Amino acid sequence: MKQIIAVVIGLAIISSVGCSISSSKRKDKKMTKSAYEEETYGFDMAFFKAHNLNCLELTDGTGAGVLVSPELQGRVMTSTVNGPSGNSFGWINYDLFKSGKLNEQFNPFGGEERFWLGPEGGPFSIYFKEGAEQVFENWKVPAVIDTEPFDVKKQTKGSVTFEKNMQVVNASGFKFEVGIERTISLMSIDQLESELKMEIPDESVNVVVYQSENKITNVGNQAWTKENGLLSIWLLCMFNPSPTTTVFIPFKEEGDGVVVNDEYFGKVPANRLIVEEGMVYFKIDGEYRSKIGIPPFRAKEICGSYDSKKKVLTLLWCSLPDEPKEYVNSNWGDQEDPYSGDAVNSYNDGPVDGKIMGPFYEIETSSPAADLQPGQSLVHKQRVIHIQGEESELTKILQYVINVDIETIKSNF
Repeated sequence: MKQIIAVVIGLAIISSVGCSISSSKRKDKKMTKSAYEEETYGFDMAFFKAHNLNCLELTDGTGAGVLVSPELQGRVMTSTVNGPSGNSFGWINYDLFKSGKLNEQFNPFGGEERFWLGPEGGPFSIYFKEGAEQVFENWKVPAVIDTEPFDVKKQTKGSVTFEKNMQVVNASGFKFEVGIERTISLMSIDQLESELKMEIPDESVNVVVYQSENKITNVGNQAWTKENGLLSIWLLCMFNPSPTTTVFIPFKEEGDGVVVNDEYFGKVPANRLIVEEGMVYFKIDGEYRSKIGIPPFRAKEICGSYDSKKKVLTLLWCSLPDEPKEYVNSNWGDQEDPYSGDAVNSYNDGPVDGKIMGPFYEIETSSPAADLQPGQSLVHKQRVIHIQGEESELTKILQYVINVDIETIKSNF
């Protein structure tokens, strides 16, 4: 099974296929020495400035900060809980920025949360032309979700809204006319406490939480139907891996069928994937390429990861439909069912043929398939929460939210 993360490794080793970025944009120049250490928010702010990537910062005066780039589709590049000196949570492909080159197929700049559209493969793929064999050489990410900017519609200190209209043709020849609206909002501790229905001990932990609200609208004259193919909103979060990081994904135990799809790149070994009562644990060290998926009938609204070295708890919430819905299938090539995709995914990077693009890890969520009449819209929301502090306090939060403690997560791998 081939997926987007499988092919970015190939992009990292392709030579002489890129084109130069505009001289007014990410110039190939040395970075001005930063006053901040690597892996800090201040370091990444200085890096983006040195490489001419325009970023808008959302702040609330508490130390929480979120950097968002209009040039890269309203992408959240990174965030912090403690100002410029705090940890920078997003994975950044520094080498690609430094190169000053664009690739014709895909440009994996990184970033903590980006907007994409599915499906990637199959008869309704928007990443392959009609009639083309679905192999790496023919795969291409639409520029509108790769290199084109989104327009800023409105902005405040704590939020920014982007918009973009696009046309895209799927592998069956159907043309979609899509209106995109994406809003990134920094949420306060009070809002988080209201959502979680618990008190956050702000004296002993630092927090950043933001929400992305993503809407696609059928702005054309033709209905989007299953027969012609449907789109979905696909949000991908890229973070920095470590040997002390574990992804945890709760799942619904009731019902029949697969709990976790762990064969994207070959079956995940037992020492890297544990499935217990109601919970999946996935080892995240950036040393073994593997991916898992949770089908929609098993998925819950919240999942996350924990880095025991940095004492960072990351929670990711996504909106799920109240009733069962179909999800697009992104597998490349022939498919038995184009609407049997996953709702939640996680990926651990690792070497392929001695090469590695990251390392990084991902947590991804998708909307249901968008069967929309002209003028109708579909919305998919996601919240990213980073909490850093003493494990005793993090355990209280985690036990309340998903009934698991930090020691259980740490002891699995």
